[in-house]
Amino acid sequence: MQRTHTLSKDVSAAREVLIIALICLAQLTTQVGFGQAVAILNVVGDDFGIDNPGVKSWLVAGYSLTVGSFILISGRLGDVYGYKRMLVFGYSWFALWSIVYSSYVLYIFARVLQGVGPAICMPNGLALLGALYEPGNKKNFAFAIFGALAPVGSIIGAVFADVFALAWWPWTYWSFAIVLAVIAGVVEVAMPDPQDLAPRPDTLKRIVEELDLLAAAVGVGSLIVFNFAWNQAPIAGWSSGYIIACLVLGVLLVPLFFFLELKVSTHPLIPFSVLTSTNAFVLGCIACGWAEFGIFFYYLWVILLNLRKCSPLLAAAYLTPLIITGSLAAGSTGYLLSRLRPAWLMVIAMAAFLVGNLLIATLPVHQIYWGQIFVATVVSPFGMDMSFPAATIYLSNTIEKERQGVAASLVNTIVNYSISLGLGFVATVEIHVSRGDGSFEDTPKGYRGALFIGTGLAGLGLILRSRS
Repeated sequence: MQRTHTLSKDVSAAREVLIIALICLAQLTTQVGFGQAVAILNVVGDDFGIDNPGVKSWLVAGYSLTVGSFILISGRLGDVYGYKRMLVFGYSWFALWSIVYSSYVLYIFARVLQGVGPAICMPNGLALLGALYEPGNKKNFAFAIFGALAPVGSIIGAVFADVFALAWWPWTYWSFAIVLAVIAGVVEVAMPDPQDLAPRPDTLKRIVEELDLLAAAVGVGSLIVFNFAWNQAPIAGWSSGYIIACLVLGVLLVPLFFFLELKVSTHPLIPFSVLTSTNAFVLGCIACGWAEFGIFFYYLWVILLNLRKCSPLLAAAYLTPLIITGSLAAGSTGYLLSRLRPAWLMVIAMAAFLVGNLLIATLPVHQIYWGQIFVATVVSPFGMDMSFPAATIYLSNTIEKERQGVAASLVNTIVNYSISLGLGFVATVEIHVSRGDGSFEDTPKGYRGALFIGTGLAGLGLILRSRS
């Protein structure tokens, strides 16, 4: 089969647009999954009889946990078995686990496994962009569009979830599954394959070595148990023995992972040659900024619903500036990437994260919408839509073409894992500041406490960028 090595030269303009759209849908659908979980949080909680905010946060954090934890190994799977093949598989898996619904426990279980789908789609979609485009303006704009769809996806997910919840909320996921299945079919038919793959590993030993499964199991296990400890602690309490055990185990597995990667693995998951001090600072900025985004979006939504008593659809309408300014931010980022160093874009992005979160953290509960809420929704997308493409292109251009899956995985792992971990951090703060009594007087204090942690994270990201 003839390979498509340069998208802009080997296919028609119409097919090029379709291919970019199919790839960028990986980002859109990932954030749709996040936005719909946040939007119907209270509906699902009421249906299952859940009112503990720590338990409710798991409805969102569980999805982001697996999205962030499985991305790195997913990128390696694409390097070995093909980016296109894994993209089709990822959309199909995503669709399958969007169907499952029964009890509260099964719902959480399904959302956790649902997150594996986008964990496969995003790095392999970005790897396709990296492999199909040479460095230049077209590649910059393609990556910018990919990043822009984060806030767009969140709002689309929230709007459609609210609409389906008017009938019966499980249709939120069932309709989503249908869309994902259709996307998987179109990708199989229309997506070109840019890879000249080496022979696949044909023995168990070679599979373990080439996929670096031992280190992957240790790394994924560390991410999961550490994140689980932070997200479960607000429910069980930090005095619970298994919470402390999970936290300690998560920390101890980190040096073991790096030992395996540096001393044992013949095909390490992480390309340590590109993890320079500058790149490490960039990834640190991404971690802080996107942890803030998860906090910002979640608490802005619950403020609108629980304190300002907005209907879900009105709350979604209030957040629509995220789509408009997100598109503007993406367009300007694609333009600026050819004229400014990515480092400067990261500074602008971190400042936008900081300002947007601070506006919501200091928001008077009944202030007019056109005050701080509107301004925050205008400013915040510049954080998301500048930081993601800038960091991804920066790393993509420093890694050889055959390892684009790993390059894409690094940024996506940080982005999605940070969202889940950030929600775990602030859930503990919210419960302790509000004293967990659910009173209208103390609830805003808990929300503000959580949002100030988000502000601190954004400020840390700005400091990291200025130091690098």
